[in-house]
Amino acid sequence: MNVLFDTNVILDVLLEREPHIDAAAKLFALVDNGRVKGLICATTATTIYYIAARSFGARRARDQVHGLLGLFEIAPVGKDVLDGALDIDFPDYEDAVLHEAARAAGATVIVTRNRDDFAKSAIPALDPIELLAVVAASK
Repeated sequence: MNVLFDTNVILDVLLEREPHIDAAAKLFALVDNGRVKGLICATTATTIYYIAARSFGARRARDQVHGLLGLFEIAPVGKDVLDGALDIDFPDYEDAVLHEAARAAGATVIVTRNRDDFAKSAIPALDPIELLAVVAASK
């Protein structure tokens, strides 16, 4: 299963956001042990660095992004993804970019805490708890 992680799920782990960290951390573990192929959008890496640097400083931000790059595959964002995101009917361009990057990278699921943002998605969007249940059922 190829899963693109929305930025909010990544931030739940990195910022230790309760009550969401538990499910998100379990998903990270599934990526780490190879049960799930985890992807992040290229724009997620830059967003994470920006937020982490503001919250914790540049050194910790670099460490966190290095860790993400070691764990996740990257869904690239190029001209085709950016153009495609403009042409789909998403209310938020950032979510549209994430969706188009997921499609281009072959993601089969987007995991997000904001499922409504992906109501028009061509790829199923699940929240972390739903995805954990799908993975458990596929054992």
